[in-house]
Amino acid sequence: MPSAEPKVLAVIPARGGSKGVPGKNLAPVGGVPLVARAVRTCLAARHVTDVAVSTDDPDVAAAARAAGAQVVDRPAALSGDTASSEAAVLHALEAHPDARVVLLVQCTSPFLAREDVEGVAAAVLDGADTAVTVAPFHGFLWRDTLGARGVNHDKAHRPRRQDRPEDLLETGAAYAMDARGLREHGHRFFGRTALVRTDPARVLEVDDPHDLRRARALAPLLDERRTPRRADVDAVVLDFDGTQTDDRVLIDSDGRELVAVHRGDGLGVAALRRAGLHLLILSTERNPVVAARARKLHVPVLQGVDRKDAALKHWCDEYGIDPQRVLYAGNDVNDLPCFGQVGWPVAVADAHPPVRAAARAVTTAPGGHGAVREIAAWLLGPDLDDAPTP
Repeated sequence: MPSAEPKVLAVIPARGGSKGVPGKNLAPVGGVPLVARAVRTCLAARHVTDVAVSTDDPDVAAAARAAGAQVVDRPAALSGDTASSEAAVLHALEAHPDARVVLLVQCTSPFLAREDVEGVAAAVLDGADTAVTVAPFHGFLWRDTLGARGVNHDKAHRPRRQDRPEDLLETGAAYAMDARGLREHGHRFFGRTALVRTDPARVLEVDDPHDLRRARALAPLLDERRTPRRADVDAVVLDFDGTQTDDRVLIDSDGRELVAVHRGDGLGVAALRRAGLHLLILSTERNPVVAARARKLHVPVLQGVDRKDAALKHWCDEYGIDPQRVLYAGNDVNDLPCFGQVGWPVAVADAHPPVRAAARAVTTAPGGHGAVREIAAWLLGPDLDDAPTP
């Protein structure tokens, strides 16, 4: 009989506390919490057989489970600011005594690629004792100790880049270790270390709010963009102004408000309803126009809501809907709290920049110009054509 596949355990340390960025490990980048991004990358990697998140925080634990990871409850003694990552990994290893290789994966590296995880795991499976992701580094390092001095160069001699030896920067994203060797030595580097090169454009560690803003700005460029399918979503929640309209309001001489909607959006909503998805219109404004449009679409509406996130949570609880299987479409900053609750935050094309940055997917159509129909096409594909135009 063929031998069993070696157990490769990926451990993602994710404490609840963070001084630089409060709640850092739950901060969304590209619409996905950092801890969930790391879990999904590890689950997609070849060789990895088990993924565990080590945490002391119940909210992190819930996000990790929702993403598909096991959770290791980290004791208080290993949860302080001085606790090492190795201590968390060794603690997680106690539940996996048969692991041959153990990975340390940092969720504060949001652009860790599946190939990086596969690379460090394969290096140790192939005979290295440890492995680490590195990126080419060509900069001149300085140290300001008793006067400025060069660290990796003689400041009196500055050769051209192509004439200098290539340095490699430890990315801090992924490490792999022979499990027995880690237990013996207690630290991540022992024996022969393999260097696994990664794309320097993807090297970023989130340590402070500036890093988080950079990560969110880079996500649309570096993430593999995909749109949700019907299998990913049980419910669609739609903002109204700026999502189903172009955010303009016409007021007649009697003070009545008029807005323009897109007939294609009505077709999309009808198709979603026929497909059996839960639907809801959620609006901060209380306006007869919103109620009239909801009636025409045969969609329930909650309007005049001060806290859209609280209303969304209550609605999900009432109908037993997993928020991770909710698609929420919006355009403005008052939609951001809802973005943080759902699995599929979606921005329309002309959404405000912070909203686009927080979205997991962005429509090509602006609000009021067929964005909802586009979302329906993502979810239903050719089945969308079976719905009658309202």
